Amino acid sequence: MSEAAKGIGAIIIGDEITLGRRQDKHFARIVELLAARGLTLDWALYHGDNRERLTEVLRRSFAAGDIVFSCGGIGNTPDDHTRQAAAAAAGVELVLHPEAEREIRGRYAEIGREVTDYALDMGRYPLGSRIIPNPFNRIPGFSWGDHHFVPGFPQMAWPMIEWVLDTCYADLFNRRPSAEAAILVWQGIESALTPLMLRIEAEYTGLKVFSLPFLGSAEVQRHIELGVRGAPEQVPAAMETMRRAVVELGYSCNDK
Repeated sequence: MSEAAKGIGAIIIGDEITLGRRQDKHFARIVELLAARGLTLDWALYHGDNRERLTEVLRRSFAAGDIVFSCGGIGNTPDDHTRQAAAAAAGVELVLHPEAEREIRGRYAEIGREVTDYALDMGRYPLGSRIIPNPFNRIPGFSWGDHHFVPGFPQMAWPMIEWVLDTCYADLFNRRPSAEAAILVWQGIESALTPLMLRIEAEYTGLKVFSLPFLGSAEVQRHIELGVRGAPEQVPAAMETMRRAVVELGYSCNDK
């Protein structure tokens, strides 16, 4: 699969997320980091701390060939399973990475702590991994192929993800320019608008139509946000076609 054809995914790991003990912040930030570079997120998955299930998820993800950012579970406590699951999914051994060992020993020397085998466990990655520098405390993450594993802590994870993007994927930035526009169709009914949506996508093949219904409230009447997203040069003509057709169907509309 070519780099341009790869999708981009996110796996956000931790019982604290799936059990509702903490609110996830990674999803929104990853979307922002990608958007700043002209990239978009194709899929996202939340996953609890279950090694067997995570291994299966990563096995499928490795096979798909996407670029994936995985947040969480790379520590050395009993509820951290990501390193082990990644190795099992890849079918390789978990080994101490020499650069990771050097960073861990350097960090522990800075804070005056003894380096134990448990500490070094944080540097044991699937064979063939590359480290991801951690500017917060020097304990690295790791990359295996196009999968990039970072801690669950946002202050560590986000700069590490930025580093991966800027170091490994700069050639993908802004490769597919995209624009978006929408109208509000008052009292719109999706089933009545579906033929129009299909027509727009057939006529403007560089665009994707989206429809976001709002059921109404005491302040705002029922409506549908109807729009297109994709090739910037096609957006104006597609929106003009959409506006005319919506009026012909008997609806009132205005720009979002």
